Amino acid sequence: MKLYTKKGDRGQTSLFSGRRAAKFDPRVAAVGDLDELTASLGLARVVFPEANDLLSGAQKALYTISAIVSAEARKIDLAFDDAETAALEAEIDRATDALPPLRDFIYPGEAEASARLHMARAVARRAERSVAALEDPPAPESALAYLNRLSDLLFALARLADLHSGHADRMLGG
Repeated sequence: MKLYTKKGDRGQTSLFSGRRAAKFDPRVAAVGDLDELTASLGLARVVFPEANDLLSGAQKALYTISAIVSAEARKIDLAFDDAETAALEAEIDRATDALPPLRDFIYPGEAEASARLHMARAVARRAERSVAALEDPPAPESALAYLNRLSDLLFALARLADLHSGHADRMLGG
């Protein structure tokens, strides 16, 4: 089987729903942003193995969200619920408990792992905006909540990565 199909050579692609869409279609863009986020998490996993299992789980969840977004209104057998978001919240709390209090905005990335996690956080925010902008049908609220919490988790992990590498937060005000 060849990797290329040539079906997208004229600026269109197929969604999981079966609909052909322009590659600049908002739904295609949202799936692309989710794909970029998944790749960003892979980069972060390489340099922050302490969070490998957690970030791998997030990658799996992002594939599910991508499938749901790409399916549009088509009925698919994929579950995504609030338990995924609750699990992220527990991890955010765990990471935050190990960190000094945040007193101001921080400059991202005092160490490579932190920089990659902050980059993934920024991509997560973009993916969240893209998915939130979808209409007919809109994205499930559970997916939006997950993306919002994922960016929070990536922020906490970035700070934790700095701490593990011996760097303190570099605060905006100091």
